[in-house]
Amino acid sequence: MRVFLFFIAAVLFSPSIYASLVTKHGYAQFEQLKYDAQFTHFDWVNPHAPKGGSVRLMAFGTFDTLNPYTLKGTSPIGTADFASYGISELNEPLMVGSGNYDPSGDEAASAYGLIAETVQYNASRSWVVFNLRKEARFHDGTPITAKDVAFSYRTLLKQGHPQYRTYLQEVARVDILSSHRIRFVFKRAGNPLLILRIGDLPVLPEHYWRDQDFSQTTFKAPLGSGPYKITEVKPGRALVFERVKDWWGKDLPVNRGKYNFDKVYVDFYRDKHVAFEAFKVGSFDFYIEHQAKNWANNYRFPDIAKGRVIRAEIAHQIPTQTQALFINTRRAQFHDRDTREALTLLFDFEWANKTLFNNAYQRANSYYPNSDFSARNKPKGAEWLLLSKWREQLPLELFLQPFVLETTEGRGIPRETLRKALGLLAKAGWKSSASGMKNKQGQVLELEILLVNPSLERILQAYINTLNEVGINARMRTVDRAQFKQRLDNFDFDLTLLTLPQTLSPGLEQWQYFHSSQAMVKGSKNYAGINSPVIDELLDHLLNAKTYNEQRTAARALDRALLWNYYSIPNWYISHHRIAYQNRFEFVRIPPYTLGLRAWWLKPSEIK
Repeated sequence: MRVFLFFIAAVLFSPSIYASLVTKHGYAQFEQLKYDAQFTHFDWVNPHAPKGGSVRLMAFGTFDTLNPYTLKGTSPIGTADFASYGISELNEPLMVGSGNYDPSGDEAASAYGLIAETVQYNASRSWVVFNLRKEARFHDGTPITAKDVAFSYRTLLKQGHPQYRTYLQEVARVDILSSHRIRFVFKRAGNPLLILRIGDLPVLPEHYWRDQDFSQTTFKAPLGSGPYKITEVKPGRALVFERVKDWWGKDLPVNRGKYNFDKVYVDFYRDKHVAFEAFKVGSFDFYIEHQAKNWANNYRFPDIAKGRVIRAEIAHQIPTQTQALFINTRRAQFHDRDTREALTLLFDFEWANKTLFNNAYQRANSYYPNSDFSARNKPKGAEWLLLSKWREQLPLELFLQPFVLETTEGRGIPRETLRKALGLLAKAGWKSSASGMKNKQGQVLELEILLVNPSLERILQAYINTLNEVGINARMRTVDRAQFKQRLDNFDFDLTLLTLPQTLSPGLEQWQYFHSSQAMVKGSKNYAGINSPVIDELLDHLLNAKTYNEQRTAARALDRALLWNYYSIPNWYISHHRIAYQNRFEFVRIPPYTLGLRAWWLKPSEIK
């Protein structure tokens, strides 16, 4: 008996057991954290930035709810560029750095404690423990506890937007260890990205939502815990945020130097032309420009010449979002890969870039543009080995040549490209007739491009014309945002132009974009309806990567398989920010991985 007890004690107190446990102030997926436990602030902020004054912002679109966590409705954070401003109606997460709430400025794939003071995990990453800060509070003064974290997990898993369910479903159970200590046990070990995604979990106040209907839209600002709170709401039109003066997190290293404005006014515009004219006369302070033509031609107003407005192009290293015309493969006419390739061949990017964009853009030859995860050249080494298992299911060309989109001289589709496209359509069973392209069953090849932004019509009209010229019955339809969202959620479209946000570390969001399990889940972002065991397995390799090299290999293989299956028609991208702003602000520098507006401050002379 004595020997047995000695053995148990030896195991329990073995240095090797404790060596396998890690307790840190932050978490890095692969590499070491840049900032140690004693850091006081990030390098790209001014920890002594003056607080005060107000700022006016523009948001494009509208909102019909202040609950950003459900599929129902559109919240402010769901509108274009809103997340870039550094204010939101989102509840604070456990950690910051890898999610939308406060993305990392100078590190990829790392996060530091916010509500969580420290994070603890084992070598296999089969579980993670978050030790919560005892000073963390909701705006009503109620302490944030492990019960709130557990409530948030359960609520978002059952009632939250599919984007939350995608990674929360990887959790086997949640254990409340004490009032300020909580453990997440995962269904499978060896997924180092999962800790980051759980760290992104917004912490909701259980005592508030206990008496509210979480599933419903609301214009009442829910109880938060962050640096700002909403104090005024004009439904669909405007919001006012006020800085919380006694905010519990104001002196944390991750927050020092940020959130410097006392008041933030946000006006929502449905028309970008109206918004730009409002900016020109000083109605708001920042304008993030997305239209190349406007950027090239319309920034010549007096305040630019007088230096009152600064126009800046700022290079970055942010993986550019995937922008493409997604082809809905749930529709019978798009089942065949040859049809989808033909549609891709008939898109003249060079014409659009020269005629409409002042040659401002690059063609996207990847689902991960401006990123190290883009497929390059021919597959080789570990990537070739990963793909070779699926030689029978993948196009032969994938192994023999790099993926390259056809180019033009910007004067229309060349004859040889037209012939190639028509040959592919014929191979897929589409034959020319007096009434257009038809298959053996007499069905006409027709398609509708669903849009929500009328400004895209001028870009796609040339493409529509080309499709009609070769016998494809093509048209565009622009709808309002509510109808657009409803049709997207129900996959009621043929083609649609959309973007997929990409991260510094592709992982679980890729599952929602491309995994077969998401193909028929309403509201998912698998817009193309991809249902492929090859893609599924490559996603598994990506999610289970143990090193950065393994992650890069899997991402490039996934990128290559997606491209060669022509699930979308890639669009274009830029690798720099285009921003104009009133000359009232100061900042240290723009970090490589975020615009960093949350760390700007007003010049002392502008603080009133």
